[in-house]
Amino acid sequence: MCGIVGYIGTKKASPILINGLLKLEYRGYDSSGISTMENGYISNMKDKGRVKNLYDLPGINDLNGTIGIAHTRWATHGKPCKENSHPHMDNSNTFSVVHNGIIENYVELKQFLLDNGYHFLSETDTEIIPNLIHYYYTKNSENTDRLLNSVYLACKDLKGSYAIEVLCKEEPDYMIVARKDSPLVIGVGEQENYVCSDIPAVLSYTKNFYLLNDGDFAKLSKDDVSFYDNNLSPITKELKNIDWDVSSCEKDGYEDFMLKEIYEQPKSVRETIGSRLKKDEKINFDDIGFSKEVLQKFNRIYLVACGTAMHAGLAVKPLLEKLCHITTIVDIASEFRYREPLIDENTLCIYISQSGETADTIAALKLAKSKGATTIAVSNVIGSSITREADYTIYTHAGPEIAVASTKAYTSQITLLTLLALYFAEVLESVPVDKINNIKEELLLLPEKLTEVLKDSDRIKDFAHKVYTEKDVFFLGRGTDYTVAMEASLKLKEISYIHSEAYASGELKHGPIALIENGITVIGILTDPFLVEKSVSNLQEVITRGAKTLIITNQELNTSSYDEVINIPNTNPLISPILSIIPLQLFSYYISKEKGLDVDKPRNLAKSVTVE
Repeated sequence: MCGIVGYIGTKKASPILINGLLKLEYRGYDSSGISTMENGYISNMKDKGRVKNLYDLPGINDLNGTIGIAHTRWATHGKPCKENSHPHMDNSNTFSVVHNGIIENYVELKQFLLDNGYHFLSETDTEIIPNLIHYYYTKNSENTDRLLNSVYLACKDLKGSYAIEVLCKEEPDYMIVARKDSPLVIGVGEQENYVCSDIPAVLSYTKNFYLLNDGDFAKLSKDDVSFYDNNLSPITKELKNIDWDVSSCEKDGYEDFMLKEIYEQPKSVRETIGSRLKKDEKINFDDIGFSKEVLQKFNRIYLVACGTAMHAGLAVKPLLEKLCHITTIVDIASEFRYREPLIDENTLCIYISQSGETADTIAALKLAKSKGATTIAVSNVIGSSITREADYTIYTHAGPEIAVASTKAYTSQITLLTLLALYFAEVLESVPVDKINNIKEELLLLPEKLTEVLKDSDRIKDFAHKVYTEKDVFFLGRGTDYTVAMEASLKLKEISYIHSEAYASGELKHGPIALIENGITVIGILTDPFLVEKSVSNLQEVITRGAKTLIITNQELNTSSYDEVINIPNTNPLISPILSIIPLQLFSYYISKEKGLDVDKPRNLAKSVTVE
């Protein structure tokens, strides 16, 4: 949610800032703005709506400042409007601030500032920050590092989450940044430094980054970055090279990022498999290195995540239980921490987050660590917050995922977690070797089979054209097919705004069949030979009530009863979700396009949910 960009250097800042905001549009937002340091004053330009609206603001082309901050806002406090947009300034126009996160005690701080003569122009929690900095700045005139100290004192008063950038017209050669529970990184160039909440914003300018931890402060000039901990003691940081291809952040001829990312899945799955799995060799997880004795102490595994990442956990639960014989529980991160989960030193908790910045998931991880559990983070972003909190980290290699609706991250997460389950089984020696080897062989064939599935997109597009005006769509499946049904239903909701529900096929007669009427669309997933006969019976029940049907299958079926059948390659049922979801991602995409919607930036949603 929200996006932050900053620049300090020798170049004109405004084009760099706006370009960075455009790269962050996928995070979801309702307004945008920039502040630049001009000759003796801070220019502050902002507006409701898309980043491109900034180009129409009077005077935007006359900005020449070489220092600036920028923001895309996703409303939490206050409706979307120009007044509530960032950046926010203090009453004296001395300070400009952008902020990601939520200040939980802003009501008390606002009253404190009102009592001290300050007034407010917006409904936001953020506006207290520049005024609070000003309050301390006026009382710190003797301090040798007045700006840094004033920001530090203001942050000490804040409860909640924040990533902030601060400009001060009295100190025009510097910028201060700080973070707590919201992501922020610093990119390094020649006589210039960049700040961003997400690496793709400035990836075209640098691949060298400093990663800020919770409680860190940094003071930037064009030539230097100084770092401080939460006591304002100087600290050093390691400069990391982020080896992402800049073209991954561009559409490369595709109409939308989502479509590009769907078609990148053969590559992202292949690269996630990477060096971990080679033919006739044991799976390599040297970065974890669990012994048999360590694994045997775990009597319970939790897979904890939100949204699509949680569905990836559901898809892998059967693998962990059938291969490792360890009770596995999949939990929603936002519920996990509030229900007093049964966790101790014999619990393994695996946390899944594409961005590595999902607030609920990070909070759930911290809870598990406090109870002595062993924690593993699964993320797509090197150095993200979740990876620095967990005991161990394993990475998917999906590359930047720009579209809000996750596609390639989901299949990469299932692939990586499948490898992890197989690794555990090999170490534990819990199942026959040939059972493990069969799944390993099938995994190596997945990139080729994914490519094959993607060739059938025209038939999916045609079916989407027939049903895109529907108000309700239902997805049915059993076993791992049910987990795919849940993810497919979420995708359709996210980007088409059609109401959809997923049901375990066996539950159909226990209520949901009352919703089936003539002409309604039902989508069935059938990939498990042990369950296909029962699933076919359930589909006949909806067909006799007049439903239109789309079937995703790799089984031999009598297809005459169905309106459309998409055949996918056969594979081990335990990893079939990686293949069967592809047609359904395309189905959601084409329905959204038929409706003329913004596929990459669906309403009300954000890519990285950094607030609870």
